[in-house]
Formats: sequence, C-alpha cells, structure tokens
Amino acid sequence: MKKSIILLLLTLVCLLNYYQHGGLDQDPYLITDYSRLHPVKVERVVMGKEEEQLIALIREAKQKGLTLSIAGQRHSQGGHTYYEDGIVVDMTTYNQVLDFWPEKKKIRVQAGATWNDIQNTINPYGLSVKTMQSQNIFTVGGSISINAHGRDIRHGSLIKSVESFRLLTADGEIIEVSRTEHEELFPLALGGYGLFGIILDVILTLTDNEMYSISSDQMSAAEYSDYFMKKVKSDPDIHMHIARVSVAPGTFLTDMYAINYRRNPEVPLNGHDRLRSRENWVIPTKLMFNLNRSFTSARDTFWDIQKSYFNKQEGQPISRNNAMRSESEFMEYRQAGANDLLQEYFIPVGEFAGFLENMKRVLGKENMDLLNITVRYVNQDQEAVLSYAKEDMFALVCLFHVPLSEQAQDKVKSSMQNIVDEVIKHNGTYYLPYAPYPSLEQFRTVYPKHQEFFNKKDQYDPDHLFMNYFYKDYKGE
Repeated sequence: MKKSIILLLLTLVCLLNYYQHGGLDQDPYLITDYSRLHPVKVERVVMGKEEEQLIALIREAKQKGLTLSIAGQRHSQGGHTYYEDGIVVDMTTYNQVLDFWPEKKKIRVQAGATWNDIQNTINPYGLSVKTMQSQNIFTVGGSISINAHGRDIRHGSLIKSVESFRLLTADGEIIEVSRTEHEELFPLALGGYGLFGIILDVILTLTDNEMYSISSDQMSAAEYSDYFMKKVKSDPDIHMHIARVSVAPGTFLTDMYAINYRRNPEVPLNGHDRLRSRENWVIPTKLMFNLNRSFTSARDTFWDIQKSYFNKQEGQPISRNNAMRSESEFMEYRQAGANDLLQEYFIPVGEFAGFLENMKRVLGKENMDLLNITVRYVNQDQEAVLSYAKEDMFALVCLFHVPLSEQAQDKVKSSMQNIVDEVIKHNGTYYLPYAPYPSLEQFRTVYPKHQEFFNKKDQYDPDHLFMNYFYKDYKGE
C-alpha cells in the first residue's frame, strides 16, 4: 500500500511538471515542427481553402521571390514543413471527401483530410484503408508525402494504396499523376516531402473491413526473426502485426512481446464495427509512461504491466478499422528544454538480432535515453525514388528522450550517427521524416538514388519555389 502511494505521488509530480512547463522553450513569434529543434521566422502561414487561392499563392510567391512549404499536422521532425522567411501552406483546412465509390473500393479525398475522416466515411460500408500509420490523426497528403507504413503486413507501404493524385506544380498548373500519366512524378512526389508541388487530392484503393482476434506471444530478441517468419508471415490469416522491445534495465533490448491480429470470420462484423472514439486506458497509460520517462527504475514495472495488459487481450475480437486507429495519446510530451524524438531504422529480417546487440552496445557507450521501441514489418518496395524498404525489413521505431540545448544536441547528433553506422553495417536503412541527425555521407549511402531525386527536383522546380530544411540539409550544395 505504501509503495502504491509513493508511485502515485511521483506520478502526480511528473504530471504537474509536464503541464506547468509545456512549451516554455518556444518563441511565440517563430514557427517549428514537432521536434522544437529549429524554430525560424516565416513570412506567414496560409490556410489552404480552394484551388484558385493556391494557384494565386504560387503566382504571388514567384513574383516576390518567396518559397512555399506544405504542412499538415506537422508531426514530421526535420523541418520538412517550413522554411525561413517563406510561406507555409497549412493544408489541414483543405480536407473534404470528394468522391466515394464503395462498389469499386476507392475514395478521393483532399490532401488535408485525415485518416479519421476516411474511416468515418468508409466504415459504414464495411470497408477499410489498406495502409496507414498507427495513428489516425495525420493528413493523407502528409502520409503519402513520407510514404508511410503501418501494422498491415500484406499490403506494403502507402504508395501501393495510391491510384492517382492531382498535383499543383511550380508552374501553377494542375496535373493528374498516376502510374500511366505524368508517371515520372509518381515515385518522386510520393515520398518526396513536399518538394515537387502541392498535392491537392488523392484517389486511394481500399480493402474490406474484417474481424480479427488478438493474440500475443513473448520471446527473446534473438528468437524474434525466426518466430515472425514461421508463426506470423507464413500464416495467411494474420493480417496485422506489431511488436515491442524492452527498454527496462533488467531486460534491455533482449525481451520482446508481439501482438497479432488474426482474421476471424466466425465473429460477425455487424455489432463490432462501431469506431472507437479513443484508445482504452489512455489516462492510466499516460501516467505510467510519464513515470517511465522520469524514473529509469520504473521501467521494469512498466514493461511488466504492458505484457500483462496484452496477455489479457488474448482472443478479444476487434475490427480492422479499430485496430488501425490507435492514437498513442500517452506518448505526448510538452516539457520545456527537452523532447521525445523519433528515429526509425529498417533492418533486414535476418539481421534483426545482430543489429540489436550492436545498438545496445552503442546506447550503453553513448548514455542515450531510449524510452520505447516498436517493431513493424515492411514488405520490400522500391517504387518510390527515396525508398526505404529495399528488401523485407523490420522497422524499429525508436523514441528517444533528448535535451534541446545546442550543446546537448551536438552530442545527440554524434550518438545518432553512431547508431546509423551500425544500421549501414547490417545493410539497413533509416526513415527520413525525422530530425536530420544522420550525416550527408550516411544519407547518400543509405539512399543511392539521392542524386536522381535532387536532379529531378531541379528539373521540375528550377527556381526552388517549394523548399524545406530536408532539401537544405541533404542536397549537399
């Protein structure tokens, strides 16, 4: 009883600090993204409303010598959505569902529509999206601009779900882009981080909503690759999968659990298909995760609670749409002077255990604060020019707690580059939507088509009307 009271008091102290100091390191006259790493002054932020307005905005920017950056929910963390003294086009208000063809399993939405908007439209018709991030709050335009992936292990990265899109180019023209029309732009703008124009609307292909039964398994990191290939990938009824690696001191990077979503046609969709408004247990999980963040000693307890929770979900039915709409509210963080930042590494299936061993060594040497690792599976997909899935790979989504001061960030950057060195040694890649810690040399090694990408950028936008800090950091001029 006494121990429980102490834990509760520590948690309340953490939460008080969390809410009292949130955002105090931000200058209200500057703009930044989720990382809070590189705030700059922009000319203005313009809310997207209609096509003619956006065309006029391009004309104005060209006349005044300004740049344009395209923003959605601004959860990217590497300056992809703004540029100093430029205009930021906020597309979150450009968010209508334009057409829906249930019989064809297709939908056309404006770029600012969220996955939640799509789910609300298609769920009553027994349909579901094929691929999306594990959160439904992001915009479709933002998601396809980073070529996102998710829990589905059958449909590949998001580019595979896109049939076509309309693109507003630097010339002020609106063109239809698909695999057969203006086809060269298709793999450039998808996964192109807003550098080739403003994506106006997108036609996505859909799949059936279906019922799953949840199952979970525990294993060591050394056993995970073999487990996945023999128990998960080889089972045609498992359509979604996610795993987590322990960051608790007692089992650090050695213990794992996996969650599988197996198709269960015996459970009727009718009666189970109502969309959940929020995740279960968000508030208590937020409390525990904040305790986990503040006190390393609490991480063993938090890990045990996580495993216990998912064991209790064994056999529970869940619809595909609900399984895909996790909001991860418990990871939100607003502490001044520090932030929780993501880095993501793609490791070939057979290299997983070896990479974790080397990563563990680097983390110990660099004294980095790793809060969470989620593992997803990504099918080989090299359609996008800046493709990250050069073979079947595990995606390790790593959440680090980092200080934001300039001096501390220099150390963080060096440490992150040491991890990327290990990624490269294991024939892996890393994801580009996050803080640009990897060096220019590492970027060029991991993304061998980088020169083609930037050459095409110069061809389609020679005046560099569309700009962001990803271009500045990695063009290499």
